[in-house]
Amino acid sequence: MRHVMLDIDGTLVRSNDFEADCHRGAIVGVVGTGLDTYWCVYRHVTDSGILYQHLDTLGLTGERESIFVEVRSAFVARIRDHLDSNSIEAVPVATVFVAALRRRDDISLSIATGGWRESAGLKLRAAGIDVDGIPLASADDHFARSEIKRLAVTLAVGERPVDCSYFGNGEWDQAAGAALGYDFVLVGGATFHRPRIADFDDLEQALGFVGI
Repeated sequence: MRHVMLDIDGTLVRSNDFEADCHRGAIVGVVGTGLDTYWCVYRHVTDSGILYQHLDTLGLTGERESIFVEVRSAFVARIRDHLDSNSIEAVPVATVFVAALRRRDDISLSIATGGWRESAGLKLRAAGIDVDGIPLASADDHFARSEIKRLAVTLAVGERPVDCSYFGNGEWDQAAGAALGYDFVLVGGATFHRPRIADFDDLEQALGFVGI
């Protein structure tokens, strides 16, 4: 049995362009301060990790949990509003790739996202990607990307060890995959890594990276 883990933003759906504005707007609306959207300045590039660090910088640790809930709610509302009036595209052939993996008896599958669970579901549905029944771990579960990924595997296969192929699009995905010993496949060109695919248009190549 081989395990395949999938990121969402930039890997399955093209959502990075508008999400930064949603982040900034949600935090300004609740906290009243701007947000640095150069993600590399954050220790943990997840929705919860970014927010925790931002609030720590502002000295708002005592109010962190209540602000956390408000910002998450405001962010999800902004995502929903955007999707109500704008389309969102799946990464080319991502829907076919996911469907092909789901048909395999020798593949277990999970989704690990640094985003909030609710906003992840909104984006996937809007892009037409069916992930019903696939275990999903998110920033609601932990602020550290490596822990989110570890949980995703556990939700899918329990505690038994498995070989994992992880498809992601950022350097933080690459780092988390390396820390956990996963075979990382870069989707897109946001950083440098081999193996790399531009998208899933060459389905045979993409499936080849998981031994199919």
